[in-house]
Amino acid sequence: MPRARIAGGAFVTGVLVSGMLGGAVLATTACATDDQTPVTLTIRKGSSFREAAESLAAHDVVASARLFGFYASQRGRDRSIRYGTYLIRRGASWSEILTALQWGRGIVHRVTIPEGWPLWDIIPALSAGLSLPAESFESAVRDTALLRRVGVPRGVETLEGYLFPDTYDFPDGTTARQAVDVMVRRFEQVWKPEWDARLTEIRMTRHQVVTLASIVEKEVRKGDERPTVAAVYTNRLKARMMLQADPTVQYAMKVRPGRVLYSHLKVDSPYNTYRRYGLPPGPIASPGAASLEASLYPAKVPYRFFVAHPDGHHEFRTTYKEHLAAIEYVKKAAREAAAAATAARKAAERELAVDSALKAAGAPRAAFDSLAARKPDGA
Repeated sequence: MPRARIAGGAFVTGVLVSGMLGGAVLATTACATDDQTPVTLTIRKGSSFREAAESLAAHDVVASARLFGFYASQRGRDRSIRYGTYLIRRGASWSEILTALQWGRGIVHRVTIPEGWPLWDIIPALSAGLSLPAESFESAVRDTALLRRVGVPRGVETLEGYLFPDTYDFPDGTTARQAVDVMVRRFEQVWKPEWDARLTEIRMTRHQVVTLASIVEKEVRKGDERPTVAAVYTNRLKARMMLQADPTVQYAMKVRPGRVLYSHLKVDSPYNTYRRYGLPPGPIASPGAASLEASLYPAKVPYRFFVAHPDGHHEFRTTYKEHLAAIEYVKKAAREAAAAATAARKAAERELAVDSALKAAGAPRAAFDSLAARKPDGA
């Protein structure tokens, strides 16, 4: 084995020199940087340490997957890692990263709550995402301190509408109450200070606006229609008309969105806006920022009615007579669209049949198209 002379005349092996140089490189590379950006990455179950290192390098958490692997192996810490989704700072030292991977420090539970979800959808998602019993969340959303903090009126028993829809990374060990508190705080962050002044202008409480926004959220599929839909309901409230909002009936019956039948409209509930005037007692879902803003600043239009097309966009009208005509227009448009879709499907089926027949006969498609396009004599 070759040897190298060092100061003092002693000799060491080339391996030792290599180790010393590698240690120097690692000492430099393993130092933390000034970049403290948090990065979310997932170490999949069954991943090797090498795969984990490559994921860290891909997210710029470590400069080199190979050097990080060597660093870990030299310390005997490349054999055990905990799988999961981590939130790790880019500026963390390699020692900190190894500790995180070994002990699961920094593991987060990512849960996405879409806009317009009611509590009966939110709670199971949180329960599954945090591996906690649903009952703990059922209790947390009834926390009286939180209810007082957001200002819900007496008689409203849950935080429906105040668990803001967003994507959350909950640290490992988060309790149900902590998760609910985080989501309420997110709502409070989204609520702009100037919106409080707007409440005075429109003579509504925040709870009323959140309630209205939740109905708008459930009604709208085309985002740019939010202010107009909010205006329809605002105009109805001002005219002391029933809101007659289908989503409130579905909420009263605890059913998912779908076709509302006349029999459904008879349900006896304070949330049935076909039988009760004004807004329901509270929100029917969690509205997003756009629906909150639309409810605070509805469009300046005279509409009091709307009817939805199958694709989700609406026809808005001012009078009931116009509304009835709009319903017939939408029905006709839907029939025509269905007929066109059927004709297109049948045409495609015919083309497919022709292609299959020509292929079976060994005839080229171009020759068939040429014959089909040729006009008869005298035409």
